[in-house]
Amino acid sequence: MRTDSYKHIGRRYKLVDLLVGKGISDPNVLAAMLKVPRHFFMESFLDESAYLDKAFPIGSGQTISQPYTVAFQTQLLGLKKGEKVLEVGTGSGYQTAILAECKAKVFSIERQRELYHKTRVLLGELGYKVYLHFGDGYAGLPTFGPFDKILVTAGSEDLPDDLMHQLKIGGWMVIPVGDSQNQVMTKIVRVGENSFESMGFGDFVFVPMLKGTENK
Repeated sequence: MRTDSYKHIGRRYKLVDLLVGKGISDPNVLAAMLKVPRHFFMESFLDESAYLDKAFPIGSGQTISQPYTVAFQTQLLGLKKGEKVLEVGTGSGYQTAILAECKAKVFSIERQRELYHKTRVLLGELGYKVYLHFGDGYAGLPTFGPFDKILVTAGSEDLPDDLMHQLKIGGWMVIPVGDSQNQVMTKIVRVGENSFESMGFGDFVFVPMLKGTENK
């Protein structure tokens, strides 16, 4: 396991200052971004770049989102301590760790088997008590629902009906919606048994959300 040096911590302080300048104001989100060592979730040769506000590849055709995107999505969730949140797309586990640091009860699902196993080990070594599952993100985790919040970390061309119906009434989902070139960060609020409201929060680019699982 790599060390978390004073140099890394200093870089996180600079990153948090940058995030504040870009409009991130939730103190819980900022505290989580300051605490989680992003370089642990990336290849060691990227150590010097880990606290740049950029996305980087993590293998299996996936990326670790840029810190601003992670902070922005987490802020939109408006998490309260103890809320049950479903993350669709565990990826590197960095976003998962941020959610855990916000004191949420985190369930996360990953369709890439190699990423699932790698991230499960890493989060365990770091002491995060989260519930990781290998499976199809579009199907969600109905057995463990309903959820207070759902966070989708890949771009979806449409709104996944199964996920929407795994929200509690009054709960909401944050999901990038659009084609492979551009998505709108969308907040979906479940206001009734079959009633939902949506609002957009700007354009982003994510890797596409895929159905099924990768079974290598």
